[in-house]
Amino acid sequence: MKIYTRTGDRGETALFGAGRVSKAHARVEAYGTVDELNATLGWAVLQVSDASIQQRLRAMQHDLFTLGADLASPPVSEGRRRPDTPDLPTARIAEMESWMDDADAELPALRAFVLPGGTPGAAALHVCRTVCRRAERGVVRLAEAESVSEDVVRYLNRLSDLLFTLARLENLRSGTPDVEWKKGGNEG
Repeated sequence: MKIYTRTGDRGETALFGAGRVSKAHARVEAYGTVDELNATLGWAVLQVSDASIQQRLRAMQHDLFTLGADLASPPVSEGRRRPDTPDLPTARIAEMESWMDDADAELPALRAFVLPGGTPGAAALHVCRTVCRRAERGVVRLAEAESVSEDVVRYLNRLSDLLFTLARLENLRSGTPDVEWKKGGNEG
């Protein structure tokens, strides 16, 4: 099977289930940014040194593939039914909260804003966090115009919080302090 189809050469793409839309459509932007987030998580796995964090990132990659399939499926309309996609990983939302609670028990209290950095793994997780926030904004924008599961927004919102927490945990477990923001800049 060839990877290229030439069907998108005019700036359109097929949605999962039925129909074609512009590659600039809000739905394509939303699932495309979720795909980008998945790719950055794959890169972060290679940067992170902590095995338990790597394992969680890999689990979330599978979740994001499911979210992307959901977002790539147009709403049901006359003559069109929703394609069979895996169920959204809603149980993971509570699991992510539990992971954050466990990490918070290990982490020092947050007393300042944290800048992206520290170890390569923590910096990679901060990049993932910012891509996650962009994906969330894209999904919210899509939800203002079309039907989108609230669970997708909840998942992405919780994931961005988790990525921040995991970045701090990666720094802690690597023996590297978080990079704290200092009002007025850093004189050193």
